[in-house]
Amino acid sequence: MSPTASPMPPTGLPTAPQTGTKDLRVALFSGNYNYVRDGANQSLNRLVGYLLRQGASVRVYSPVVENPAFPPTGDLVDVPAFAIPGRSEYRVPSGLPRRVREDLEAFAPNVVHVSSPDITAHCAVSWARKRGLPVLASVHTRFDTYPRYYHLGWVEPVITALLRRFYRHCDALVAPSESFAAILREQRMNYDVSIWSRGVERDLFNPARRDLAWRRALGIADDEVVIGFFSRLVMEKGLDVFADAIDALRARGETPGKPFRVLIVGEGPAGEWLATRLNALTPGNAPGAIFTGFLSGPDLARAVASMDLLFFPSITETFGNVTLEAMACGLPVVAANATGSDSLVLDHQTGRLITPGDIPAYAEALAAYLADQPLRAAHGTAGEARSREFSWDRINQTVADTYARLIEAKKQV
Repeated sequence: MSPTASPMPPTGLPTAPQTGTKDLRVALFSGNYNYVRDGANQSLNRLVGYLLRQGASVRVYSPVVENPAFPPTGDLVDVPAFAIPGRSEYRVPSGLPRRVREDLEAFAPNVVHVSSPDITAHCAVSWARKRGLPVLASVHTRFDTYPRYYHLGWVEPVITALLRRFYRHCDALVAPSESFAAILREQRMNYDVSIWSRGVERDLFNPARRDLAWRRALGIADDEVVIGFFSRLVMEKGLDVFADAIDALRARGETPGKPFRVLIVGEGPAGEWLATRLNALTPGNAPGAIFTGFLSGPDLARAVASMDLLFFPSITETFGNVTLEAMACGLPVVAANATGSDSLVLDHQTGRLITPGDIPAYAEALAAYLADQPLRAAHGTAGEARSREFSWDRINQTVADTYARLIEAKKQV
């Protein structure tokens, strides 16, 4: 045998070819693939688009609505679902009826991917385990933290236990950030947890999108520092902390020559509450906040780049697409020292990481940026440079590699 020849297995038979990306047949189960626009489902759509471009086969199983937020990427099969009481924009998949099972059997996946711990996902995991197929679960949000925003904190241990039972039936998990992966390991959700990070569309989110004329049209003077927030307007994004910190900042008195405005981009069920809480007035009437409503694409990128800093106190993030997009636009970020943000923001380098709920500390960090334009510029430039480390294709290939690894592991069983 030559020095470069491949060794033969003891049987003398050729080694079976390794699973490549083009060999993948992925059945993806999503509770919300495209009917509401958020970071999680947009990431799933980007993943599917990448896999299809690499020659893989993908079939997506998710609730379908009459007017989705955006067209789905790839083939989408409708699964039954019911609306969440009080949050009708979200739906909960409720099982795998015969027609869906027959479609799944015909597709014949070699790996199953579940992206939310709902009833249909439980059924999909059972279906896969009976057939000896590997299951990967992607974890997109900290469901266990949601009850505290609705005065149901006592439910958290129960939810954590239920999530553990679900995720321990999967072969592996992928999480958006190392900080969140560490929490999943600590909670004993699974012991095979790797990173599926997030990328940023740099042709869309970049400092060149800044538009002073757009700001002026909203009644924002050139010398006003804009504290921005963009996301779905739901309480679990830390809207109460945001409002309290802005109150504390106003109570300090604006730095001479450095007045500030609050710019809110997004919509959601807590939008009216936030508008009332911030005493929002019409554009041009300080100190009210300006609400743009929902924006997307170039309009969203222009709004973000036209801010001067991002204030994002959410502790429910698993990655923080909002944070990364703001950094790509050259903004310093004041965020909670919690999962997601703490893997992106470098404290005192690209922004500030504040103990969750510490209102005086948030106000102090915001005041420092209001008073020091060179500091804003330096941290914004550093954040923009850091955002260049996140490439969608490279990141999505890590998921394809994880699929292949799990498939190969099943061959050895």
